[in-house]
Amino acid sequence: MLIIATYDVSTETAGGRKRLRRVAKICERMGQRVQKSVFEFEVDQMQYEQLERELLAEIDELEDSLRFYRLTEPAHLRVKQFGNFRSTDFEKPLIV
Repeated sequence: MLIIATYDVSTETAGGRKRLRRVAKICERMGQRVQKSVFEFEVDQMQYEQLERELLAEIDELEDSLRFYRLTEPAHLRVKQFGNFRSTDFEKPLIV
């Protein structure tokens, strides 16, 4: 399934800046960045639940916000893309 996650972490304090880095690292590990605080994830249900748990453990719910958008299949019909961003096609083999 394709998941879009967006977050807004308060960076007014040093603790907030550290939370922001930790949230970004979790997202970078499991998905691809499409905007500064917007990530796409191609995950199964178990991975989605793990992602949600890890991010909820990092954010401060009084200071920060986190939103998940679960796109229904087929995702390629639900997402239009413009501009110079080149997304990773998770369906094709990954060549490193």
